[in-house]
Amino acid sequence: MARCAFLGLGVMGFPMAGHLVTAGHEVSVWNRTAAKSADWAARHGGTAAATPQQAVGDADFVFFCLGDDPDVRAVASQVIPAMKPGAILVDHTTASAELARELDAEARAAGIGFVDAPVSGGQAGAENGQLTIMCGGSEADFAAAEPVMAAYAKASSLIGPAGSGQLAKMVNQICIAGIVEGLSEGLHFARQAGLDPAKVIGAISKGAAQSWQMENRWETMVAGKFDYGFAVDWMRKDLRITLDEAGRNGADLPVTKLVDGFYADVQAAGGNRWDTSSLIYRLEHPRKG
Repeated sequence: MARCAFLGLGVMGFPMAGHLVTAGHEVSVWNRTAAKSADWAARHGGTAAATPQQAVGDADFVFFCLGDDPDVRAVASQVIPAMKPGAILVDHTTASAELARELDAEARAAGIGFVDAPVSGGQAGAENGQLTIMCGGSEADFAAAEPVMAAYAKASSLIGPAGSGQLAKMVNQICIAGIVEGLSEGLHFARQAGLDPAKVIGAISKGAAQSWQMENRWETMVAGKFDYGFAVDWMRKDLRITLDEAGRNGADLPVTKLVDGFYADVQAAGGNRWDTSSLIYRLEHPRKG
């Protein structure tokens, strides 16, 4: 079993680090809020470190699950010099491909490996150990990290060199944005037309319209309940990164731009921490004036 350090114990990182312990790995954790680290250690029996450097000192694998590019850069600047030669840094943060390439170069110069490994599956996937992981990096580093990540993943795929995992995650978010908006409009239309949403979903979910979002979110969307996962604030962060990348590579993303604006409307209505299915709210509660 491996010696692991896990930095960042949010709604995703907290259970992911716990799965590493369950799988038999030795785990040291660090979180910006020390109380969260202490709580995790009390529940899972790992070690709570006072600093990032202390957490990673003898780790074979160091996992990040942080917020945004600046957070990753700040922690990486402390961690990379403290990691032992031959260790591998795995970044589960959804961040820019540019940052992934930057970290890969810094890691190589320090004699350590690097894998950018953003995840999909939301809070439920993290808690159930059923995440999908899209990876960028060398085949050797991925082959070493994949069996350890299997503690919380149902599937891990190497897409290409450093940055490829982040680019694949952008594709994931582009697809989700369109699907959730389409489902929101479909449910809104059904209710405006006087149809029973349950009967409609029962019919169309057996055909080409079926999706994970439809199967798992239609009922809570109709009920106006939006506390079931990935927050709007985080989705807008991801879409910002995606649209920035599209500006560099020339991709035309008209629907993604539109949906990003719709999420801005949800934020303006106070839905910053609502889950992404809250797009239906702006249809059923139109802004006045």
